[in-house]
Amino acid sequence: MTGLFVTGTDTGVGKTVVGCALLAALADTGLRTVAMKPVASGCRHTSAGLRNEDAEALQATASVKVSYQQVNPVALEPAVAPHLAAARAGVEIDVSALAQAGRRLEADADLLLVEGAGGWRVPLGAATGFADLAQDLGYPVVLVVAIRLGCINHALLTAEAVQRDGLPLAGWVANVMDPDEPLQREQIASLQARLPAPCLGTLPPRPGASSAAMGALLDVGPLV
Repeated sequence: MTGLFVTGTDTGVGKTVVGCALLAALADTGLRTVAMKPVASGCRHTSAGLRNEDAEALQATASVKVSYQQVNPVALEPAVAPHLAAARAGVEIDVSALAQAGRRLEADADLLLVEGAGGWRVPLGAATGFADLAQDLGYPVVLVVAIRLGCINHALLTAEAVQRDGLPLAGWVANVMDPDEPLQREQIASLQARLPAPCLGTLPPRPGASSAAMGALLDVGPLV
């Protein structure tokens, strides 16, 4: 395996937390890892240019160090859906160019982790979306599921879409974002019984926890 594509059931489900945990856990197996957040909206202005905190976290956690521009080729300021942010900025997102950039990064490490934005069907342009980029790269997909009301439907629909697009679902991660969420175990058990891929682990809500600590809670055996 040369890469993984991390997607989520929605926006704000903890893809970056899971992505960083996966990078840490995979590095512990001896793999040289590199990361990419191809398109990021909601970037802030810095003296070095637009920066996105998720992309910075992935860059810092990967064991192979590359430039920010390699990690996040398309940085957009408006905190809206990527295709809307690109339209506001007058930017046309070239999916083929992003895939080529990913393949160049892939050559520098044992494994490239690519994090999408939002969910599987998020658009990048009038006729393209993150699913097209994932298909171009051809990597197995890891699905991040935020454990909350509605997550079972969202997870099953996403898994169905991934497989319909011809990509393998390599695994999924249960991300418990609210410690008071009712029926957590029952929801996770329902997902385990229905999703066509192994659960790589359950991450509890631990604000400020290191990627290494979160990675220790994952089983990346099915990925390597």
